[in-house]
Amino acid sequence: MGVGIPDPVSVESVDTFSDEVDVLVVGAGMAGVSAALEARESGARVLVIDAGGRLTCTSAMAGGHFYLGGGTEVQRATGWDDSAEAMADYLALMSPECDPAKIRAYAEGSVEHFRWLESLGFEFEREFYPGKAVVQPGTEGLSFTGNEKCLDVEAVVKAAPRGHKVPVPGDTGGAALVVGLALDVLDSRGVEVRWETGATALIVDGTDIVGATWKNLDGGAGAIKAGSVIIAAGGFVLNREMLEAHAPDLLAVESNGMALGNPHDDGFGIRMGQSVGGVADHLDKVFVTGPFYPPGEALRGIVVNKLGKRFVNEDSYHSRTSAHVFEQPGRVAYLILDSATMVEPAYRFQPLIDGWDTIEEMEQGLGIPAGALAESMAAYDEAAARGEDPEFHKAPEHLVPLNRGPWGAYDLTPGKCFYAGFSCGGLRVTVDGELLREDGSVVRGVFAAGACASNIAIDGKGYASGVQLGEASYFGRRAGRSATSAAARR
Repeated sequence: MGVGIPDPVSVESVDTFSDEVDVLVVGAGMAGVSAALEARESGARVLVIDAGGRLTCTSAMAGGHFYLGGGTEVQRATGWDDSAEAMADYLALMSPECDPAKIRAYAEGSVEHFRWLESLGFEFEREFYPGKAVVQPGTEGLSFTGNEKCLDVEAVVKAAPRGHKVPVPGDTGGAALVVGLALDVLDSRGVEVRWETGATALIVDGTDIVGATWKNLDGGAGAIKAGSVIIAAGGFVLNREMLEAHAPDLLAVESNGMALGNPHDDGFGIRMGQSVGGVADHLDKVFVTGPFYPPGEALRGIVVNKLGKRFVNEDSYHSRTSAHVFEQPGRVAYLILDSATMVEPAYRFQPLIDGWDTIEEMEQGLGIPAGALAESMAAYDEAAARGEDPEFHKAPEHLVPLNRGPWGAYDLTPGKCFYAGFSCGGLRVTVDGELLREDGSVVRGVFAAGACASNIAIDGKGYASGVQLGEASYFGRRAGRSATSAAARR
């Protein structure tokens, strides 16, 4: 795979074109199908190529949360008051490096985008799931999927649930339903999706992009002339060389974990954009997670590092907690529970280290400096007895003193705990998906969306389940419209 940037192909060197279209979409995941649908709806002749097969995209692996708000039909039906302003405030708080214009557009367009998703042929259930879960086990259409209920967040912005789940039970398959429906609509509108056909380079005419070359698994190769090209080819979590160069935290999933991606998440779309002057942002930022809930009772424990110090509110969203673990000395962290709170994490990602009759024995067993953990637990227990957590602001519903021995510890250390993850960075683009150079100018004729573009899903600390599918589909649609308009002007 490598980190090499492919050379663009000069249009003068192309003898013949296999196809000529207004908009060529590279990738048939959530971003690609959304872009293609919007481009076709805008009147463009559209062709989609994908290096894999139908529903082999990473999007199809997801449970099916879309982060939507501002007063969707599900929010209103379940009694939740939300606004575009509140949604934008939350996203800006969680991801301050994001372009405010993108956050504002995403929040203000959220209700319309919700309706567009349902127009594909399904409905989000008008039910609310109140529990703390990575993915609700049933088909309830709404839940909290980020850090909205953390007290340090609620003190700043208005909380509302915005995780809209597709009506498919369990942790996987929900997004596959949506992508599959979108593919069916594309077929009904006469848009060809050419499987097992990957882009190999962009075609340039001076500084303008006028198409892309391709090859397929049958050994065929050729060139497609296009008024606009939309790159929606995924991230780079399966490219070890790119991880070593940009995002080494994700190498932790190799020893005990799982890359959340498909074999074509090799970063080629990003590198193809760079080949024509595009810039990639936040390639060092990642999503990693090894959730120790459900059950929600596990949140009553405390998480400490090898110095015996707490470093995060335990009721944070699971990737926020994990991101803080990766910042600790030696990446060592433990979940501590007493006999009254001891539960087994449902996913069984974290090994139980041992049990101890005294805190002093636990310090020795974990290699924590003598007295350090005892000091942390005494301070926590005193505050928890008052229903407070002044240091990290854990919500009162999860606060109980941990003073009933014996005590046990689960290991959250990467390599010992199972972690999953994906890359977050991507090509720098405008709110309409136009590829940008370092000087802020637009590379004419090429757009990007989804996991190969940098929009709102910047890192694990600010992430909420549903942001990636939500932004992929929303900004994919914007790219489809913009690409169609650009092609018509050429």
